[in-house]
Amino acid sequence: MKELTMAEITAALVKDLREKSGVGMMDCKKALQENDGDIAGVDGLAARKGLSKAAKKADRAAAEGLVPARSAPTAGPGALIELNAETDFVGKNDTFQAAARDIAEVALTVEGVDAIAAAKTAKGEVVSDMVTNMIATIGENMRLRRSARLSVRAGSVSLYLHKRRAMASAAWA
Repeated sequence: MKELTMAEITAALVKDLREKSGVGMMDCKKALQENDGDIAGVDGLAARKGLSKAAKKADRAAAEGLVPARSAPTAGPGALIELNAETDFVGKNDTFQAAARDIAEVALTVEGVDAIAAAKTAKGEVVSDMVTNMIATIGENMRLRRSARLSVRAGSVSLYLHKRRAMASAAWA
């Protein structure tokens, strides 16, 4: 097999792989060169790159982030999770915010950080895998730091948004 040159691995091919995998452009280009330009041959690239990038960033402090809250649509519990990243800029990222909301939804059905990390979102993605993929895509260390479930014997937990900050309250019947 002949190794493809830079000219044969087009920007369109790299772009296509990047869109499919969420991995950086240089990593996509290297993977295409290693696989003779065959996109099908680089299956699992995001997972492989994500795991190695996550491992490299694991020692970095992740102290910024979001604390989204969710409550059951009918009478039931509420949940809060803390999803951290290295910088506050990531907390403004749409992907990070959507993931935090999805994880908070999971926290309505399971309790504890380890159980949440092992559970699947409504989209069918394992929470820990979703966080690892975000680390690879966004480029910062992230972690699900803690969670809390709120419940009452009779009534429901509701949320109140004040100045763009969610607060939880309990209503008793």
